[in-house]
Amino acid sequence: MYIQRKIHKNIIQHLSRKEYTIITGARQSGKTSLLMALFNELETTEKTATYISLEDREILTAINEHPENIFAYSPRPGKTALEQGSPEEIIYLFIDEIQYADQPSNFIKYLYDKYRENLKLVATGSNAFYIDSKFRDSLAGRKRIFELHTLDFEEMLNFRRQYKLIEELELIRSQEDYISSRHRELIAWFNEYLIFGGYPEVVLEQDQQEKINLLRDIRDSFLERDIDESGVSNPDKFYRLLQLIAGQTGNLVNRNELALTIEADNKTVGKYLYVLQKCFHIDLIKPFFTNLRKELTKMPKIYFNDSGLRNIALNRFYKFENREDRGKLLENYVFSRLRDLYNADSIRFWRTTDQKEIDFVITTTFDKGKAYEVKMNCQGVKPVAFKKFLEQYSGYSLDIISYNIHQNCKWVLKL
Repeated sequence: MYIQRKIHKNIIQHLSRKEYTIITGARQSGKTSLLMALFNELETTEKTATYISLEDREILTAINEHPENIFAYSPRPGKTALEQGSPEEIIYLFIDEIQYADQPSNFIKYLYDKYRENLKLVATGSNAFYIDSKFRDSLAGRKRIFELHTLDFEEMLNFRRQYKLIEELELIRSQEDYISSRHRELIAWFNEYLIFGGYPEVVLEQDQQEKINLLRDIRDSFLERDIDESGVSNPDKFYRLLQLIAGQTGNLVNRNELALTIEADNKTVGKYLYVLQKCFHIDLIKPFFTNLRKELTKMPKIYFNDSGLRNIALNRFYKFENREDRGKLLENYVFSRLRDLYNADSIRFWRTTDQKEIDFVITTTFDKGKAYEVKMNCQGVKPVAFKKFLEQYSGYSLDIISYNIHQNCKWVLKL
């Protein structure tokens, strides 16, 4: 049974627009289920819609010969964009795994330029390495990309049918002074989320060992496909790098040190990090400076888009309260939450040469924004860095995000 994702409504609204709709995201994040649900929903409106997967080698071979061959498997629009007269009935074409096409960018451009008045394409693509390298500027104005992440915490509760806890979470976030009587129950679910992440199949599985087995399969099988399709020549070094950066979540990325450790050159490390980014497994966030030149020359920090993948890379699944990396997991969650609220490109961190640091800085308008420091417990926090930051950037607010409830900080579930 399909469980609706938050992004579903946004994509439905976009179906009425002429731009083609492209859904990207990590493998196993639920793109195919989402695409099929959108297709089924459209079919109930009696619109003309076709669903195709490019994992079908016959269809893939045909469209690689010429884009027009797609209409052997779908109704052909009645008119082209150049023909005079009123637009005819719109044909909706849903294509799964479009990155398997030899030239997906040219394929989409051809269909849009010729049939944009009467053909609406909705497509998924798993491996952004291909999408990024082939979807050039020729598609500007012809597409909108929607990125499907693994489940967020609220979606995780929905998948596990914890509807009352979702209501509590909404109250916690909407009422500043509200402290739920069910916060311990919420924290228990939150701890599970921090350990096992949000891959839908993993969330639906209730047995802990089976969750680990599923994550191991994602690491070994689906990540292997990302590696193969991205042209990585030494998988062992790639997996070693993945393990290293998993242990350095929230830390600065020093490519020289990583290269020495895995016995590779800086160029290879750069490619591996690029592949992990473009396959939606990690994000690198840049430092915050008013001097753009400085910002572009400083080392980024690294975060995982799913904590389950991060933990399977380390093979570390013991209880949250017993972990020495609790702070890293909490900080990684706050990154994911801010990414969903503001998008990853707007997130920065602040760090001075004398090691004073603020975990996250988001600019909302010119010279104004929000800053966040993440702590397991905000008691005893030394505000020297906070004072220096606020003196230098008076247009920014600053909150301490704490795992534990405390009157002087923002509780993490309130974010």
